Amino acid sequence: MEIKQAVIALTALAQESRLRVFRLLVPTGQEGMAAGEIAERLNLPPATLTFHLKELSHAGLVESRREGRSIIYSLRCGGMRDLLSFLAKDCCQGQPELCGIKGRRETRPAGAPR
Repeated sequence: MEIKQAVIALTALAQESRLRVFRLLVPTGQEGMAAGEIAERLNLPPATLTFHLKELSHAGLVESRREGRSIIYSLRCGGMRDLLSFLAKDCCQGQPELCGIKGRRETRPAGAPR
């Protein structure tokens, strides 16, 4: 991924409604979700949703397909993988295994009860 495409993808995700759409689609995988259902779940007017889906599609993060009278949107996994790879390139001085999240550490004041 080139820096220009990374900026486009990050810009698309840096808007609340688009980020909400993206996160809603994550657990649906390749099955995706109909545009009408997305609009209903996120309480977005259809025209507004169409605009946001177009931006996410242009950024290479979602794709669409027609099923009967519905348009189904799903994540374009390759787009997200490319973005994450671009962001993590050369991470941790060439030791990417160090970037893995093994669990969140609790942060609490010293001496605080567990």
